Amino acid sequence: MTSPTQPTHTNRLADETSPYLLQHAHNPVDWFGWGAEAIEKARAESKPIFLSIGYSACHWCHVMERESFENEAIAEAINEHFIAIKVDREERPDLDDLYMNAVQMLTGQGGWPMSVFLTPELEPFFGGTYFPPEDRGRMPGFGRLVASLAHAWQNDRAKIRESAAQISQAIRQSSELPDTGVGVGGEAEPQFNDTHLTRATRALAGRFDAAEGGFGSAPKFPPSMALNLLMREFDRSGETQLIEMVTTTLDKMARGGIYDHLGGGFARYSTDDRWLVPHFEKMLYDNALLVPVYLDAYLITGNELYERTACGVLDYIIREMTLGDGGYASAEDADSEGVEGKFYVWDKDEVVEILKGLGPNEAELFCDFFDVTEAGNFEGQNILNVTRSLEAFAQARDADPASIAARLEAARVRLFDIRASRVRPGRDDKVITAWNGMMISAMARGAQVTGDVRYLQSAEGAAGFILENLREADGTLLRTWRAGRAHIRAFCEDHAHLINGLIDLYETSFDPTWLAAARELAEAMTEKFFDAEQGAFFTTDGRDASVIVRRKEVYDGATPSGNSAAVFALLRLDALLDRPEFKQMAARTFAAMRPWIERQSGAVHHLLCGLSFDISSARQIAIIGDAAEPATRELLRTVWSNYLPARVLACASEDAAIHAGEKIALLRDKTAQDDKPTAYVCRNYSCRQPVTTAQALADLL
Repeated sequence: MTSPTQPTHTNRLADETSPYLLQHAHNPVDWFGWGAEAIEKARAESKPIFLSIGYSACHWCHVMERESFENEAIAEAINEHFIAIKVDREERPDLDDLYMNAVQMLTGQGGWPMSVFLTPELEPFFGGTYFPPEDRGRMPGFGRLVASLAHAWQNDRAKIRESAAQISQAIRQSSELPDTGVGVGGEAEPQFNDTHLTRATRALAGRFDAAEGGFGSAPKFPPSMALNLLMREFDRSGETQLIEMVTTTLDKMARGGIYDHLGGGFARYSTDDRWLVPHFEKMLYDNALLVPVYLDAYLITGNELYERTACGVLDYIIREMTLGDGGYASAEDADSEGVEGKFYVWDKDEVVEILKGLGPNEAELFCDFFDVTEAGNFEGQNILNVTRSLEAFAQARDADPASIAARLEAARVRLFDIRASRVRPGRDDKVITAWNGMMISAMARGAQVTGDVRYLQSAEGAAGFILENLREADGTLLRTWRAGRAHIRAFCEDHAHLINGLIDLYETSFDPTWLAAARELAEAMTEKFFDAEQGAFFTTDGRDASVIVRRKEVYDGATPSGNSAAVFALLRLDALLDRPEFKQMAARTFAAMRPWIERQSGAVHHLLCGLSFDISSARQIAIIGDAAEPATRELLRTVWSNYLPARVLACASEDAAIHAGEKIALLRDKTAQDDKPTAYVCRNYSCRQPVTTAQALADLL
């Protein structure tokens, strides 16, 4: 007899590290992880595979688990007729991309949880997303679906195999990029120009929501990459409409319920067009991508709201998402105690009771500013949001904005402390290399713009953790780590995002160790993933025979594609290290992506940011001086305080530059002038007259 604390069922997922997989370790479904054991069993027993893909912060993944995977009858049918495999999409983006492509072909849409049925040869023949346990409206019940597909496999196996082969062939064809005529060693012709960028920003303007910010209608996801492109194009053209789209969107998001006004950090997306009601899960990558956008907007406009918002995100990551060893956790759930958003919402009476100790008017002030009412704005409760700027709010009360801000901050701290005693949403504490690379970049940029050393220390801690714990003895980079175990060979995106993070870290600390690591990873990335025949980068290294199609990631989705991130990494390293072969690979990647650049610009905004960097011919800034000395720091602050979307930065003392110049081409032959810290501003390694004062450097920039 099972004790109350001992689970009735335990399957193979109990040996996994992914929190998402571990959530299913006690289902009655006889789950396997993806691998040879499950595949060989399917082939030996001639059974089809039921492949379920999701992630730990996915609300509907939790629902389907409770309804179907914990259902004894459904589990028994799955176990009898199928080999069940559970995959964490965050650990295996290659499998997720491959089979999501199949589901979209079969159904016209996709999402998670993803439910795909495969032949033993891993070819998909049926797929969908969430299924209820029983028939519900037009959705078939999962129990009936399992029985129907099992019957079909028994009675129409040849027909199923034929259909699966056709679907797999269609996936292979869709994975082949058009032939651009650029063969091995060929020039990346035809060339690109700023017309391609202008066309993309005009397309964004056509979809812009002038009232609420963002693009298109609900649900709205933070459009980090689009905003990045708009700022770059504003810098080039000076067209005010471009920056107005950026500031409207950033204002609305920073004031909306999608932002956690007590603890910092952005939720995954807004379910409405006003950024009010979020899907409450918080993803590391969303926040990593938003921080540089807010920092850049601050540099352009001087609006302190943007700096405060970026710092709020970074402080949240340090406080809640940084593991003891230095890496960053992946996500926080939307749910706590089984209820979506419960951790974040408030009753007005509760707020008034908590704040009454601060003074007779403090609760009323807080509720007025953060839109807390008796009726509520979310299922009878309140999501904190701001309906007008602090300045407008203070003016309406004939009060000093600084005084109002101080009172609101005291109330915020009190409510934050009370909220901390609630049951927190679950945290997915696995470390993903690509996402950590993005947050290392965000932390480094935060240190540059604000001067807060905590952000630099956080970035250094995460980078050191990745390089120490997610590499094999031969230097092979790994994808994921949790509870002392790292596994899964890293993908192109892991290399590319980590390279960019290490470059940003070097450009903040000027420790050449980080740049050397970036160079080594770039050499590995180009060797393992670059397609020397047709250009662009494969997602995988091609060594896993269980992945039936080796695809190239084209679209910038929730995160920049591996190709987009790789382009940035290679262009930046070329500008720092004089590696023309890196620049050529970037050019051939642009050429391979030409159809999307010209006709589907909305799908490749980050790639277009890389194209903007390339077209702009990056400023190469070398500063000769000790980065710890005040005079050198003044020159560095001049660089960091300017919006320079296409630049690289190197710094070393004169003695160190002599040795560093052997590997960092930008420092080669640079000397201090008149024994003072000296700045060189160059393009294509052709430099202007060196300067020794911050004002002279500002004039050059």
